[in-house]
Amino acid sequence: MSQRKASGDSGRATIRDVAERAGVSVASVSRVLSGNYPVSEELRRRVMKVVRDLDYVTNAHARSLAGGGTPTVAILINHITGAAFAHVAQGVEGAASLRGWLSLVGTTGDDPERELALVNLMRQQGVAAVVLLGGAYDFDEYQLRMARFARSLDAAGSHLVLVGRPPLEGDVPATTVDYDNEGGAYAMASHLLSAGHRRVLVLPGHAELTTAQGRLKGARRAFEAYGVPFDPNLVLHGPYDYEHGYDAVEESLRRKLDFTAVLAGTDVVAAGAMQALRAAGLRVPEDVSIVGYDDIPLASQLTPQLTTVHVPYEEMGRVALRAVADRREGGSGRRKGGDGEHLVLGTHVVVRNSVMPPTRRP
Repeated sequence: MSQRKASGDSGRATIRDVAERAGVSVASVSRVLSGNYPVSEELRRRVMKVVRDLDYVTNAHARSLAGGGTPTVAILINHITGAAFAHVAQGVEGAASLRGWLSLVGTTGDDPERELALVNLMRQQGVAAVVLLGGAYDFDEYQLRMARFARSLDAAGSHLVLVGRPPLEGDVPATTVDYDNEGGAYAMASHLLSAGHRRVLVLPGHAELTTAQGRLKGARRAFEAYGVPFDPNLVLHGPYDYEHGYDAVEESLRRKLDFTAVLAGTDVVAAGAMQALRAAGLRVPEDVSIVGYDDIPLASQLTPQLTTVHVPYEEMGRVALRAVADRREGGSGRRKGGDGEHLVLGTHVVVRNSVMPPTRRP
């Protein structure tokens, strides 16, 4: 049984107790736990060991996690109107509601700094888990700071869950619920190539986003497997929105780029691309084939209905919440600390009416 100094809170450890046991200042402990300041790995390990030994939690909200009260899960999403990850949020909320948990939703606006700030805020509020939805930013400093927050959440009895993004590197206590992003793009590009397309305009998303990187990698791998040259000039990066799909196709036609198909990074991007083709007097799929990614309801509502990659977004949300509940209830065998769990769900191509063999050869 861990020993604690009497602190006026029924013997519960305070930040001063942690500092004294670790042989450092209160300020140093605060820096380690906040995750906002660079600290040495040796200092972090020493402080976090004492935090675990004393079962220290950072505030009254976090302390309530160990006792009664209603667990709360924070869902952080890029945009509240984003159709794909709204389905993930729905899965999380539905599974949480079945357990009598509460859900909070916050938006990051595609801003990595805001995302990090919200994770820190939720940690201070003592939520049972922070569920981050969507692709991560491929910046070293971002990844390091997120790993520090994951450890701070773990020390406070909370947990970080990453949904639809790669796991954090190293010994980080976070659960990842991912899908076969690269495999889905490989299958979709293969579908176009098997139909005879050789010049494909690829709109994978923002270049620094891990989701876009995976989709572009999958597409390139399919071209390599088919022995077809991949033209990097036919890759246009941008946000996952309707406007980018429209503008990218309009720009490509203005530049007289030669393509017979469009591989869009999302169904929403595909919708914009489809409208730009129509505005230019081109028919889908008779003149240009087009495919998407996500399989949100919009895909089957477009004319023609969109061939796309199905991602089990709602199931990912349910799996994420179950992973948190299992940890709290001891079902997974994983408690504080240790390597995070990485769960991967499958994807598959949904064939509809937006692809046909090219009527002209590039």
